[in-house]
Amino acid sequence: MTDTEDILKGYRNEEGKFTRLPGKKQKKKLDAMIEFLATKFETGKKYSELEVNEILNQYHSFNDPATLRRLLFGMSLLNRTKDGRAYWRNN
Repeated sequence: MTDTEDILKGYRNEEGKFTRLPGKKQKKKLDAMIEFLATKFETGKKYSELEVNEILNQYHSFNDPATLRRLLFGMSLLNRTKDGRAYWRNN
């Protein structure tokens, strides 16, 4: 088991999908989850908001891709145009 898998134990269901976001006091776990999700995007490729949502929905079951998008952007792991129509992974 990797460090990330160990940190995120208890946040995934039997399918490997995240079932909830770590709480505010669980910053290390939240950071690990968001960093894991960032790896699902190719560097240099542009994605529409719909494509980002589709990718994120493959890895969580709590139906909140908007929060995950905001967290990815807030942690500078994804960037976006001002109008939110295009997203891309930062290096």
